[in-house]
Amino acid sequence: CITGVSGSGKSTFLYDILHKNVAARFSKREAKLEHVSSLTGTEYLGRAVLIDQSAIGRTPRSNPATYTGAWTHIRDLFAATNEARARGWKPGRFSFNVAGGRCEACQGNGMIAVEMHFLPTVYVVCDVCNGTRFMRETLEVTYRGKNIYDILQMTIEEAEVFFKDIPAIADRLESMNATGLQYLTLGQSATTLSGGEAQRVKIASELYRPITMKTIYLLDEPTVGLHYEDVRKLIEILQELVRRGNTVVVIEHNLDVIKSSDWLIDFGPEGGINGGKVIAKGTPEQVADTEGSHTGEYLAKMLKKAKKKK
Repeated sequence: CITGVSGSGKSTFLYDILHKNVAARFSKREAKLEHVSSLTGTEYLGRAVLIDQSAIGRTPRSNPATYTGAWTHIRDLFAATNEARARGWKPGRFSFNVAGGRCEACQGNGMIAVEMHFLPTVYVVCDVCNGTRFMRETLEVTYRGKNIYDILQMTIEEAEVFFKDIPAIADRLESMNATGLQYLTLGQSATTLSGGEAQRVKIASELYRPITMKTIYLLDEPTVGLHYEDVRKLIEILQELVRRGNTVVVIEHNLDVIKSSDWLIDFGPEGGINGGKVIAKGTPEQVADTEGSHTGEYLAKMLKKAKKKK
């Protein structure tokens, strides 16, 4: 866990030093090290994954189902129904990214953008498909009583129950449920997700992988805006990634995450020109005993409370 006051150099270390150099080491090209004299230990790693708060897709058509890969298997299920086979339809018919089965008036978005010149763009519901994103003929094909639009409107929690007998889909939905995203719908536009939600979708897409050993995951404040219960779930998920043989490096201000870490690197002593130095490093207990560390000061109070409760 990388800690320190705002502006102390945490993000610069994670993005510009650690991620840039480790990722370059794994790329095919022989890259020069930047801002460091040496880099050791990468022989114990297989890949580096940066899980930041950027959007999970570039267009409104991207959603949790497409990002995690669940949508591919859902389209295959619809293409395998008797009705679809009788019509000779392939999985592409049930995609809103390519022409064929989607509504061409809105190009599968369900919404039409209206340019307002000097005002922000306004989105209105498509008057051809009424927001369903598909042609009427496509919606006539059903799987267990649900058409493709009904599936998109399901919450992740409902969809996990609905697809519980299909492991390829259920595993992905279960991992999103575990990260506290059960309230999102499968078809929720990527552009409407908060930074924290996008970050958790990315974490979920790593959880269902059968083999993720020797990966270093880099996260930037994943607890921002989370409820205490969701923070607890997130800590369990990060511990699960570690249990599988991975390394998790996280920038964090949340003391619950900080005290759960195996090793801390505390930057400081202040922000700006007074930052950029490693003030303390070690276990949470060791950092709590370090003088001059703001993180250690508050961590010591928290650890004392925890001991009193015991």
